[in-house]
Amino acid sequence: MIEIDGNYGEGGGQILRTALGLSCLYQVPFRIANIRRRREKPGLMPQHLTAVRAAQMISGAAVAGDFKGSTDLSFAPSGLRGGHIFYDIGTAGSTALVLQTLLPALAFGCNAKSAVTLKGGTHVPFSPSFQYLNEVFAPLLSMLGINVKFKIVSYGFYPRGGGEVRMEIHPVKKVKPLLLRERGRIIELTGISGVGNLPLSIAERQKKAALASIAGQIKPGASPVRIDVQNVPGPAQGTFIFLKTQFEYAAAGFTALGARGKPAEKVGQEAAADLVNFYTSGAPVDRHLADQIVLYLALCEEESEFVVSGISQHLRTNLWVISRFHNLKYSIDGEEGQAGRVRIKKK
Repeated sequence: MIEIDGNYGEGGGQILRTALGLSCLYQVPFRIANIRRRREKPGLMPQHLTAVRAAQMISGAAVAGDFKGSTDLSFAPSGLRGGHIFYDIGTAGSTALVLQTLLPALAFGCNAKSAVTLKGGTHVPFSPSFQYLNEVFAPLLSMLGINVKFKIVSYGFYPRGGGEVRMEIHPVKKVKPLLLRERGRIIELTGISGVGNLPLSIAERQKKAALASIAGQIKPGASPVRIDVQNVPGPAQGTFIFLKTQFEYAAAGFTALGARGKPAEKVGQEAAADLVNFYTSGAPVDRHLADQIVLYLALCEEESEFVVSGISQHLRTNLWVISRFHNLKYSIDGEEGQAGRVRIKKK
C-alpha cells in the first residue's frame, strides 16, 4: 500500500488523479490522506469523485472513503479492463480530467485499442478544453510515440454539462524521450471563438477583442491571424475562445470561458493575455502542458529535457506523486513563476 500525503506541495486534486492513473497502470493499491486539506472546502468534491469512479470502473478497484468531503481514500485495483468504455459524469464535471486519469493505464496496460466515451463538461473552469487536448496535448503525446485521438460530439458548458467526447487509445510499448529546448520560429496563430445556444455576435466580439490585444504583440509569421467564429452543438449555453500558436518544434494553446455577466470582450482579452505572456517567455512548453506530460516522460528509459514557460508548484507536486509509484530521476532549474528547464528519466 503506497501512502500519499494529499497535503504535499500544491495539495490539490491533481495528486489524486495522478495516483489513480498510476495505481491502475501498475496494479498497486494506495491510500491518500489529508485530501485538499488547505482548501476552503477540504476533501473530495464531485469532480474528484468522478475520477475515482471512472478509475474504479476500468480496474475493478476496492475503494473506501469515496464520498463528498472525505479527506482519506484508499484504492486497491484488481485488474484492468480496456476496450469500449462509456461513462456519464452526470454533471458539468470535466471530461478532460477524467480522460487524463484513465489514459496512462489504457495506453500502457492494455494490449489492444481502447475507445472511451465520456459525457459531461468539455469547456469548464480549471480544466483543459477539448481544443487544448486535441491540438496541443495529443500532438505532444504523438512526439513521444503515444497515439491518442480525440473527437468531440457535443459541447458541455458549466453548469449544465451534457457534452460528449470520445478518446481512442492505441497500446504503447515504449516512450520516446522529449528534447524540446527551443520552439523555433512562429509559423501561424489560429483559434476558434465559439458559442453554444447564444447569439453568434458574442463570438464575434470575443474574436475582435482577442485580435486587438494580440496586435503589435506577436508577429504570426507569414500567415495572418485566423480565428474562426462558430456556433457549436450541445444542450447547454456557453461561450469560449481558444488561441493556438504553432512554432517549428512545438505548439501552445490558451482557452478563456464566458460566464453570466462576463463581457465577451473580457473573454477574448483573457486568452490573448495568456498567449502573449507565453510568447514573451521564449519557451516551447507552456506550464499547463508541463504538468500533463511529466507522467509519460517518467515512463521513458532515456532522459527527456524541456524548457517550460513557468516553473510551478503544481509541476513539482506532480513529479513528487509520480516518484511514489516508481523510481525516477528529475531536476528543475529555475525560479517559481519563471521560465526554467526540466530534466526527467526513469531509473
